[in-house]
Amino acid sequence: MMSKELPSSALAVLRCLAKHGPLTPREISRRSKIPARTVTDALRRLMKAKLLVRVPDLRDMRLCLYSPNREVLRNMLNMHGMDSMLGVQLTLILRA
Repeated sequence: MMSKELPSSALAVLRCLAKHGPLTPREISRRSKIPARTVTDALRRLMKAKLLVRVPDLRDMRLCLYSPNREVLRNMLNMHGMDSMLGVQLTLILRA
């Protein structure tokens, strides 16, 4: 499935968002210590896989925040099960 194609950096970005809530790309980079270019690529991949949603930043409408799409993550967990490595990672992300 699409999630098996995600690099570890994309999963790290997803974990960061699950733990800290909706964030801008710059905030993701700062909190996760992942280079901004890598964060941008991870966000693109995660959006394409529909694992993230964009949320308007009400403090600054020029910016957008990213947040995990928990419904899609739960569906993927149900599909792959808890016994797979992906299932374990998704469980950790959903618990954050």
